[in-house]
Amino acid sequence: QVRLVESGGGLVQPWGSLRLSCAASGSIFSVGTVGWYRQVPGKERELVAVIISGGTANYADSVKGRFTISRDNAKKTVNLQMHSLKPEDTAVYYCRFSYGLGDYWGQGTQVTASS
Repeated sequence: QVRLVESGGGLVQPWGSLRLSCAASGSIFSVGTVGWYRQVPGKERELVAVIISGGTANYADSVKGRFTISRDNAKKTVNLQMHSLKPEDTAVYYCRFSYGLGDYWGQGTQVTASS
């Protein structure tokens, strides 16, 4: 069993920065894949960034060059550093952990980029 807790969301002005953190419990964290997703009302949840156990990361085209995902397996955390935030980045951001048949989600954290 893996439990995920996100933190770091909030209100930021356009072109500002925020850092989201996902803290995990469970002994299998280091071998799983962790992703950040986001969702706005009325739309499907979309992938923002994903990082595999070895550290290779992939990003949605809309955030490439602005967001960076990283993981610390010893601390069981995954961070999403977000720069140059745009109003269209406003959403609830979710952390997801996947390994084998296991699939776990956090409760989400709101990010709002608005003046």
